[in-house]
Amino acid sequence: MTITDPIADALTRIRNANTVKHPSVEIPASKLKVELVKLLKEEGYISDYELIEKEGFKVISVQLKYNTGKSVITGLKRVSTPGLRTYSKAKMLPKVMDGLGIAVISTSKGLMTDRVARAEKLGGEILCYVW
Repeated sequence: MTITDPIADALTRIRNANTVKHPSVEIPASKLKVELVKLLKEEGYISDYELIEKEGFKVISVQLKYNTGKSVITGLKRVSTPGLRTYSKAKMLPKVMDGLGIAVISTSKGLMTDRVARAEKLGGEILCYVW
């Protein structure tokens, strides 16, 4: 089965697992999704991740993070979709919840948060918001 928007699928899997307080979730692997999960780990939104092979396919096992029973990730929102791409210049990059959350930006130098992209003066496609 082909998925039209694999990033939205990955975010939905994480959101659903967080809602029912699963300790981990498995996502079909791709280079972009590995970079996204790596960014979430660096920002402290997930505990860890591991790239494993299951039944001949590579999957990313994401260990979700909870603080006193509450999920660290309170919201995930896909911004740019295959039907409506959303781009922004470096000066116009959005601040998620006045800087409390992050916007994941796909730039010419790879995936990065809005803070890093703003510091490096890089614009790009706004993939998602995490708070």
